[in-house]
Order: sequence, then C-alpha cells, then structure tokens
Amino acid sequence: MYRILIVEDDPGIAGAIKNQAEMWNMQAHIVGDFRDVLAEFATLNPHLVILDISLPFFDGYHWCRKIRELSNVPILFLSSASDNMNIIMAMNLGADDFIAKPFDLNVLTAKIQAMLRRTYDFSGSAPVLECRGVFLDTGDETLLFGEKRIALTKNEYRILLCLMENRGKVTSREKLMERLWKTETFIDENTLTVNVNRLRKKLEAAGLTDFIKTRVGVGYLVGADPSEE
Repeated sequence: MYRILIVEDDPGIAGAIKNQAEMWNMQAHIVGDFRDVLAEFATLNPHLVILDISLPFFDGYHWCRKIRELSNVPILFLSSASDNMNIIMAMNLGADDFIAKPFDLNVLTAKIQAMLRRTYDFSGSAPVLECRGVFLDTGDETLLFGEKRIALTKNEYRILLCLMENRGKVTSREKLMERLWKTETFIDENTLTVNVNRLRKKLEAAGLTDFIKTRVGVGYLVGADPSEE
C-alpha cells in the first residue's frame, strides 16, 4: 500500500485528499505539526508528498529543500499561488509536479497514480530513520544532522542502523556483533568497543555529543528518555 504525506494546513482540502487517497487503497497521513514536518516525514517514510506553498511557520519551499536533502521521494506541489514564478521555483527546488487550486480530485488522483507508477514500478524506496533530529538515510548509508551530511563506514552504518531501528531501547552487544559480523568466526568484544568509540568520535566532531548511550554490562541505545540521561 502506497503511503502519502499531505502537508496542507486547510483541513477541508487535506481531508478531501486523504479520503480520495484512501478510496484508491492508499494510506494517507495529514501533517499535524507544521514546525517539524521532517519528523512526520521520517516516521511515515512516504512514497509521495503533497505540499502546499503557504504553510504556518515555514513555507512549502523550505520543506521541499529539507526533504530533498534526505530523499528523492516524488513531491507534488498544490497551491493557489500558481503563477509562473512559483511553478518555476517549485520545480527548481526539486518538485516533480504542480497543481493549481482549485483542482479536481480525479485529476489529482490521476497525477498521483502516474507519479507512483513512474517512480516505483522499476525501483524501490529506501527508508529514512529519524531520532532526535538525526536522520539515517538507508539509501546512501549517510547520516544527516542539521546541514551536515556525515559519511559512514560500513560498520558505522550497521551500528547506527541497528540502534535506530530499536531507538529508545537497549540493543545488546551480542546483537550488534551479530549484525556486524555475520560469521561463525569468533570476534573479540573489544573490536565492537573500538568501532563504537570511533563512531562516537565522528559524531562528536559533527556536534552530536552523547548521541549513543552506554548501558554498562548490557549494550547501547539512542533516543533515551532525557530523564534517564
């Protein structure tokens, strides 16, 4: 089932799009917090984003830029600001299509279906994992924090992938070692410690201090409750 993220602050329009999408067997989610659209984007990991230009706090162009830093997901702008300048700006920022308000729901549905077919009939989508404003792109195996994109080694990526898949929970050292070295050959536990410490230094250099927490004798975690830190 395709997942659609609707970034539209008009409840009537957003609700109509959601109902139409669900009629065509799509899962649709309307953004609730316009201060942090990226968090809801990462949680849903949508196949397509419908984005208005005029939004509270930050406009659609801002969120288009932010999404493009993380993903190549199709973006469809939907706006009453449909003059040539706005259309050109939207496309230059990475939008895939633009529909002017008012619009016909059937035309919108046809465009959505065409974009989904073009994008996913021949390729899959790589999810983006989020934890406290840190985004792990599983497509190119990099970490995005603020304006910084951090390159990761294969082992660093596997460590973060395992921890962020289980964010908020302790991941045992044994599980991490199994994910890193899928082999029957014995691996010294100190090797894992060395890898985690190298990763921590790389994250600290990028401004991410204490992102990975240690639970002595148990394992590691990210996304701990601040009251526990």
